[in-house]
Amino acid sequence: MSFAYRLSAFAARRVTVKPVRLTLVRPVASFSFDDFPISAWTVGGPILDRFGAKATYYAAGDFCGRQVDGLDYFDEQTLREIAAAGHEIGCHSFSHEPSPFIRSELLTDDLDRNSIFLREALGPDAGTFSFAYPYGQLCARTKRLMAGRYPSSRGIHPGVNGAVTDLAQLKAIPLERRSWRAATVQRWIEAAKVQKGWLVFFSHDVSDDPSPYGCTPAMLEHALASARAAGFDVLPVKEALAAAGA
Repeated sequence: MSFAYRLSAFAARRVTVKPVRLTLVRPVASFSFDDFPISAWTVGGPILDRFGAKATYYAAGDFCGRQVDGLDYFDEQTLREIAAAGHEIGCHSFSHEPSPFIRSELLTDDLDRNSIFLREALGPDAGTFSFAYPYGQLCARTKRLMAGRYPSSRGIHPGVNGAVTDLAQLKAIPLERRSWRAATVQRWIEAAKVQKGWLVFFSHDVSDDPSPYGCTPAMLEHALASARAAGFDVLPVKEALAAAGA
């Protein structure tokens, strides 16, 4: 990653585009899956169900029905099953290209393409509320663009979404094999509990041998069990914002 990009990403975090004050009665955790490999549903879905939890699945239309890097991705039937079970389907762009490297008009076309794909699969409101930046990459320009298009946009910079939160770049905690530490998850949960804040977890695939960006069933179960034990409500991103009065 170039120095110029790192500087741009740092500057984007420093620019508050869509501030909102959250008013939560209890701390909240949201679980989300990016891209998304079908195991996030076939393996992750039953785990969420055991904890009475609903998640946000950020879909990138270009992955539909494909196998990429050895991973099988969702298809339209999977999308319909997830939505019917009460989970949220969010937008992750169509092409899954890093937004800072795409001109605004081309990026808008790509987002429109994903919206059409999701509406055709699920209905007129699909994918219109929650967005996640592909690879977590953004700059001030694309942050402003998303702020005007989606009620919330999620990044990958870790932290608690506290009393004042920038909805154009929600902070998020990875549940990924490459960086997994149970103690780190617990620290974030304790921090959010003290602040009565909102944690957004993200992963990709879920399996006993996940990709570096995915998690095992045990990792997902640990985060869910820890959040529940700490008294968190567990809600999809859209419902979490509604609960926070945003």
